[in-house]
Amino acid sequence: MLSACWVLNFYFTYRYCKVQKEGDIGIESGGNRELSLRSSGSKQEYIVMSDGLFRAMPWRGAGVAVPMFSVRSEDDIGVGEFLDLKLLTDWAVDSGLHLVQLLPVNDTSVHKMWWDSYPYSSLSVFALHPLYLRVQALSERLPEGIKEEIQKAKKQLDKKDVDYEATMETKLSIAKKIFDLERDQTLNSSSFQKFFSENEGWLKPYAAFCFLRDFFETSDHSQWGTFSDYTDDKLEKLIAKDSLHYNTICFHYYIQYHLHVQLSEAAEYARKRGVVLKGDLPIGVDKNSVDTWVNRNLFRMNTSTGAPPDYFDKNGQNWGFPTYNWEEMSKDNYAWWRARLTQMGKYFTAYRIDHILGFFRIWELPAHAMTGLVGKFRPSIPLSQEELEKEGIWDFDRLSKPYVQKKFLEEKFGDFWPFIASNFLNETQKDLYEFKEDCNTEKKIAAKLKSLAEKSLLLENEDKVRRDVFDILRNVVLIKDPEDARKFYPRFNIEDTSSFQDLDDHSKNVLKRLYDDYYFQRQEDLWRKNALKTLPALLNSSNMLACGEDLGLIPSCVHPVMQELGLVGLRIQRMPSESDVDFGIPSNYDYMTVCAPSCHDCSTLRAWWEEDEERRQKYFKEVVGVDEIPPSQCVPEVTHFILRQHVEAPSMWAIFPLQDMMALKEEYTSRPATEETINDPTNPKHYWRYRVHVTLDSLMKDTDLKSTIKKLVSSSGRSVPANAASKDNNKSQGATKSKP
Repeated sequence: MLSACWVLNFYFTYRYCKVQKEGDIGIESGGNRELSLRSSGSKQEYIVMSDGLFRAMPWRGAGVAVPMFSVRSEDDIGVGEFLDLKLLTDWAVDSGLHLVQLLPVNDTSVHKMWWDSYPYSSLSVFALHPLYLRVQALSERLPEGIKEEIQKAKKQLDKKDVDYEATMETKLSIAKKIFDLERDQTLNSSSFQKFFSENEGWLKPYAAFCFLRDFFETSDHSQWGTFSDYTDDKLEKLIAKDSLHYNTICFHYYIQYHLHVQLSEAAEYARKRGVVLKGDLPIGVDKNSVDTWVNRNLFRMNTSTGAPPDYFDKNGQNWGFPTYNWEEMSKDNYAWWRARLTQMGKYFTAYRIDHILGFFRIWELPAHAMTGLVGKFRPSIPLSQEELEKEGIWDFDRLSKPYVQKKFLEEKFGDFWPFIASNFLNETQKDLYEFKEDCNTEKKIAAKLKSLAEKSLLLENEDKVRRDVFDILRNVVLIKDPEDARKFYPRFNIEDTSSFQDLDDHSKNVLKRLYDDYYFQRQEDLWRKNALKTLPALLNSSNMLACGEDLGLIPSCVHPVMQELGLVGLRIQRMPSESDVDFGIPSNYDYMTVCAPSCHDCSTLRAWWEEDEERRQKYFKEVVGVDEIPPSQCVPEVTHFILRQHVEAPSMWAIFPLQDMMALKEEYTSRPATEETINDPTNPKHYWRYRVHVTLDSLMKDTDLKSTIKKLVSSSGRSVPANAASKDNNKSQGATKSKP
């Protein structure tokens, strides 16, 4: 008798899922599980296997980023206002979003003109910006004349972009009329008295500063005579009730009180709806600010803050802020920082630390610099003269002074070079030059060029000549420490200079090795210790979630320290932190990150797609995986693909600029994409004025767009606000309804 025997091999993959009471199905995170069986048909087999617990995905949410000034509603006057955040919160909830991110909202009224549109140059790190005040909410009993003035202003200022100067003038004018009617009633109220007692430490100096700024017609407090040096006694005399200008002081109190009330109302509304308001903490303060007037010892007033060359600007950036005197700040355990974060925590649940690298080390520039290329890191371990001499480097004048040859001038300026030489240079040797004393800094050069242009002596374009002369001035290999002549710092990108290229091979090899050591090795432990000393002071000052903007030239110590301190990082797909890739892969991001396709410091998704054909094609091939010519426009299908990549990332937060979300629908792409860019980092005098061309009221009515965004978020497993989860979404994989 013959018997048959058969053997079967089984192999399959699987993942566990969880069915909730509401019917939602959540699939576990991570890769597929695998099972391989070898089964014989000759006998019955039972297999019992334990392969671990359900892999639950950590909480993840999504949000929208938009500057306060960019918001447009039917109620505002020329600019987004704090009370618009309530409607923006409603839109966010309906769209499945848990977060609204803003740019800084502190007062920046340094120049009393459109330059103040730059939100990162604070007049006060405590005061809120009057720009965002809703004047019609100042009183319930507005006279008809003021009501008519408000309606007229709404129509006149309803422009494509923000008219900063007209909007500020109009709002303050109307607010002053209302203040004159209600001054005593407001200032005697218990709510104002409570606000004043809790904030007088910064409020009184702020009001006095604003008065002095207007009286002297400059915020440069070094020009205020006896008031240049702040003292508490001088302050009390300035704000005394019997002074002739006390009414002006009270007006500044009044404005700040109502800004506080309006932002507090919006913040509380957002909290109740399960939406996080995320603020922005600028890295610096304006040189002519309340903070530098009152606490001058906390700042290095003869320096300027910036960033070395990076993705944003090949010449580096110079923000004009004085660098911090961390040694002085540490003496009272960083009280100024702690007060700043405590104030911010009254309104926000999370915050972005602008240029978090500055808490490890800052790119410090001399006060006479206008660009950001010739700087040094502070703190840092310099190259000592002894160290250089041991390596055979000894001609320090040659290396640290601009290397200006006739042939270089001819290449740079052509037939125009004799004019440059005669006005800016002295010949020290045959065909070798040095800068004249009256134009040996960038600011001196700019002033001289302006004078030549005004006299019609400059036949070439002033901006181009300035850039070219700056290039000559920056043609150095080493930067001498202004406080110690025996210490030096290698100029950033020294190999790009003709000064370096004209050196002998030995000097080149030594200086390149020391350059790499200075920028990428010797500072790591110093910077790590510095961050672990300064950052905890911020983090322990409030319960806000801290997110660090860690873009640019990233030292290797940064990410480990951020992980150690529980800081959330930032990932922009087209600005990967890895140097060997063109685009970040969102699926590979760490959980403790915010992922985004763009931000306020770069072009929007739509603008980038249209302006950079080469990278667009590379993205389409490498990321989308399609070896075809991509569409020249960022059509909604492309936007949807990119946004889906980000919501499906492991990142804790996926936060999208409002412009990128609106690109999901073709009808919102009528405005040229280039006009949607918020900031141009290469332009130090950029006008921050972009306004969304659609009102929030209209967006609230667009159920299609809200539904599209909500489905993107919920289908990725990200949390949506409880009252945004619709019944038709019950089958979404991993959708949850928890609050953050």
